[in-house]
Amino acid sequence: MSRLIFLPFDQLHRDHGALRTADPKQDLIAMVESDRMIAGRNWHPARLHFLISAARHFAAALQKEGFTVDYRKAPTIIAGLESIQSDHGQPPVTCTEPSSFRQHQLLQSHGASFVANDFFLTPRPLFEEWAATQKKYLMESFYRAQRIRLDILITDGLPTGGSWNYDKENRLPPPKKYDGPPYLEHTRDEIDDQVAEELGYIPSTTWATTRDGALSQLHNFIDNHFGEFGPLEDAMTTDNWALHHSLLSPYLNNGLLHPQEVVDAAITAFNAGEIPIESCEGFIRQLIGWREYINGMYWHLGEAYRDNNRLNATRNLLPLFTDPNKTSMNCIKQTVTDIQSRAWVHHIPRLMLLSNLALITGTNPQQFLDWMREMFIDAADWVMVPNVIGMGVYADGGQLMTKPYAAGGAYISRMSNYCKGCDYNPKLRTGETACPFTTLYWDFLDRHREQFAGNHRMRQQLFGLDRLADLPELRVRAQEVLSGLDQGGI
Repeated sequence: MSRLIFLPFDQLHRDHGALRTADPKQDLIAMVESDRMIAGRNWHPARLHFLISAARHFAAALQKEGFTVDYRKAPTIIAGLESIQSDHGQPPVTCTEPSSFRQHQLLQSHGASFVANDFFLTPRPLFEEWAATQKKYLMESFYRAQRIRLDILITDGLPTGGSWNYDKENRLPPPKKYDGPPYLEHTRDEIDDQVAEELGYIPSTTWATTRDGALSQLHNFIDNHFGEFGPLEDAMTTDNWALHHSLLSPYLNNGLLHPQEVVDAAITAFNAGEIPIESCEGFIRQLIGWREYINGMYWHLGEAYRDNNRLNATRNLLPLFTDPNKTSMNCIKQTVTDIQSRAWVHHIPRLMLLSNLALITGTNPQQFLDWMREMFIDAADWVMVPNVIGMGVYADGGQLMTKPYAAGGAYISRMSNYCKGCDYNPKLRTGETACPFTTLYWDFLDRHREQFAGNHRMRQQLFGLDRLADLPELRVRAQEVLSGLDQGGI
């Protein structure tokens, strides 16, 4: 064999990365299932099952194509590679640029040679060129440049439909009664069952573990959910756990789908006149805007970025994040229960419920990052570090976001049906039945008044804080709420 191509579990695409030029007659494919990957953290079992089963299915597909695939279990990736190399005459290791700092350093130290990572639409050097010209790293500026560069939703040099974004149209609350098409369920095969047995876990039928299953999920979204996606993309409801979201992020993040395939399917449906511009633009923004921006910023900001804690948040991770029975807040109880069931909730519960709560309680950002990293099926280092440290808990002091995403119960009440039947009232900020989000939102502003005083985007919020006549009572209630949350009793 002329090359040993190392294939990580997040690069499972035949037409991209090092596999793009692979030859079954010349190249050996090495895949390593490491103990550290399985037992190194308290990973959600659904996440482990998805990643491992998808990798084994992909290995089987490569073998069917005629490749020699050496798939091994080992204590670490490097230990596995050394064992494979030893058995095959010490061939040099080639791989696609890894998706994390840690894996890049390990493979580089091992002497691997790298092929450019093309699992994104924006090469890393190109993102660096953009970042070098920016005073502030505004995602909106990047997104508009992406639209023009990639010629997506552009007509005669201008944004198709006359607007760069349709955020205002895409903020509808959930319908009073949801009656939408069901999401796909995926059958399990022998490989799925074997992985499940090894993990001691009974997987649901929510997530596909094959390329065909990922493509079926894409087609189901385009055919049955894409048209309604935009206006309801920020809504949350107990009536439906996905509410027209695509459920494609796991497959994009492990390589079973490439973003260009998804963009092409979306634009084809839009050009056929089947999809309103609000839905198409909102979805395209997530694909070529936010996803590409987050990956670019991960590499641009550097490895030390994850250690930021500019708000000096020191509270330990709240018990309710690992046990939904440790809270009476309906929104959090429902959300954490959903995560335990499927390892997934969409971007608004992640940001405006989970991250918002971590932010306004002063939860240590690294503890919260670790939890988010472990719990979500689509989590990766490049995904979670900027999203949590920068957007979610504002631990970078504003390098990514111009203001913290803090909100009280009014937002949750407006954008969901969680408040109906909850023990707490989103309109109240003091008293035993006051919504903890409402109480802690104002307390958060009060605690960080000096830090936010120079931020013009926080001027209105601080003005509102100064008008509170019950601020002394609110401070007392906030301490009661924080103590209760620490003890799992709020």
